[in-house]
Amino acid sequence: MVRHVHHERNHMEAIRPEPTEGLNQNKVSSSAKILIVGPSWVGDMVMAQSLFISLKNSFPGCRIDVLAPAWSLPLLIRMPEVSKAIVMPLQHGQFGLMARIKLGRQLRPGHYDQAIVLPNSWKSALIPFFANIPVRTGYRGECRWGLLNDVRKLEKQVLKMTVQRFVALGLPKNAPGLPDYQHPKLSADPSSQEVVIQKFGLTLAEKVLALCPGAEYGPSKRWPADYFAKVAQAKIQQGWQVWLLGSAKDKESSEAINQLTKQQCRDFIGQTSLAEAVDLMSLADMVVANDSGLMHLAAALDKQVIAIYGSTPPGFAPPLCKGAQAISLNLACSPCRKRVCPLYPVGHPDHTQCLTGIKPERILELIGD
Repeated sequence: MVRHVHHERNHMEAIRPEPTEGLNQNKVSSSAKILIVGPSWVGDMVMAQSLFISLKNSFPGCRIDVLAPAWSLPLLIRMPEVSKAIVMPLQHGQFGLMARIKLGRQLRPGHYDQAIVLPNSWKSALIPFFANIPVRTGYRGECRWGLLNDVRKLEKQVLKMTVQRFVALGLPKNAPGLPDYQHPKLSADPSSQEVVIQKFGLTLAEKVLALCPGAEYGPSKRWPADYFAKVAQAKIQQGWQVWLLGSAKDKESSEAINQLTKQQCRDFIGQTSLAEAVDLMSLADMVVANDSGLMHLAAALDKQVIAIYGSTPPGFAPPLCKGAQAISLNLACSPCRKRVCPLYPVGHPDHTQCLTGIKPERILELIGD
């Protein structure tokens, strides 16, 4: 069905629409082997688990392998639906055509029955094509006719949530109605928890408030550091301990918070692996986070989560757990989805008003005692 590419210099000529007759695109056998091309953001990878769960519910005997960035392995090993994680050898945004062709060919012996491509980029569909996977499913995205042969039109006004869009790709092409989905659920491993407790010399006698002040997307998603500090100070005075979690990119925020709280917070930012951050998060009693990957991790661990939204709409990618509260002012200028405030410069009193208008007192009220 899929043309082999005999000469790499002519590979572009081979990427053309192929006949779909005989392709059973709407049905997957219960023992099918499925390759998922995973997303490149932490939050999206967490939400992708809802697709894995849906596939396993529909086809209990199917095998799900996930092609994903190396950083995501600590997440995927905690998802029982995933049989194997295959490391994507390229960095996010890197084209690497020859590397994609090579990896696709290396995957041919796996004899996958279907590939589901979650990213919308043209390059993300190359590996399943060169792997000769007979059914290659995904949204049209960057005009991927030929690379994909089970092309779906993304109805953004119908599928308004990221998780719905992911799960819909695992359903028949013309499935009616909105897709049902289960919340992501990452397992907390007691032995791994004990390791981080011993490594960092932690005690859990007091309640733990985890603050996640970062958001890699940009400053329009970051609640002010001094607001986080006010929340931290209030809870410390009530006998809580406060942990700061995030990547090294969030260090400026954590240092500001700790300076304002007189170094009373335990700053783990930039000090842990992703796996350790998951284990630390699993020990927290409450999490306050921006719209970020760590917020989605906390939700998948079924924590009590307060998620703060600025430039993005809470309905698009909300925290998926019962104990979550999504906070947004729903201003006329939001959601703008911009990385930086497009209306007012830094220093203007209305700069990122969508975030500064959410006062620490409101968050403290939601946290309670």
